This record gives sequence, C-alpha cells and structure tokens, in this order.
Amino acid sequence: MGLLDSVAGAVLGKVMGGNQGGMAAIAMELLNGNGGIGGLLEKFNQGGLGDLAASWVGKGENLPISAEQITSALGNGQLAEIASKFGISPEVLSSQLAEHLPSVIDKVTPDGAVTEESGNILTSILGMLK
Repeated sequence: MGLLDSVAGAVLGKVMGGNQGGMAAIAMELLNGNGGIGGLLEKFNQGGLGDLAASWVGKGENLPISAEQITSALGNGQLAEIASKFGISPEVLSSQLAEHLPSVIDKVTPDGAVTEESGNILTSILGMLK
C-alpha cells in the first residue's frame, strides 16, 4: 500500500471511530484491488447481492451481509490474498468484512450515490472531513 493509501486508511480509521484502523486498511486494500467503490459494487451485483450493496450507498438503513455472502461475491482467492497480507485467516477476514464493509461503503458515499469522486478513495475520505 502506498503512502497516500496509508494516509487515507488512517483517516478512514479515525472517521470510523478510533480503533478501526486495521479494518480501514483492509477496506482500502479491498477497494483498491477491485477498481474502487464502483468496481467493488459491481462484484456484489454480479454475485446477486446488488440490493444489499446498494443499501450501503443509499441514505437509508444498511442491510446486513453474511461472511458466506462476502466469500461468494469476492471469491476465496482474493480473500486469501488480502488475509495473508494482514496476517489473518480468510474466515476472519470475511467475518470482519461482513461486520464493517457496509459502514465503510456508507461513509465513503455520504451523499447516497457513487460519483466520479467516489472512485478516488483519498478524495472521498478527505471529503468526509469537510
């Protein structure tokens, strides 16, 4: 992860509530590895979970997702690769993503939509600080 990604992850961790820095770094890795928010949402659409993902972007309540649904949408290979970078098992990763990913996506789309700026994670995070 580059310097700007590290800064963005740290800022996102603060915005998420202090002790979420590790999850923010994982979210940054996941978003960057899938072409940003739009690419990640497309993965969920392709996996039949578009309604869930759309709720995280929208201004209403974030619908829950299970660890099994995360694994199904993202695939074992990608989860194993990310998990190994952070020294955790893919099962722990998918469980933590199920718990935190809806709020991460919600926080980086504060206006309830994915915009061109949403594709730039650092811009999205800095926008949350305004």
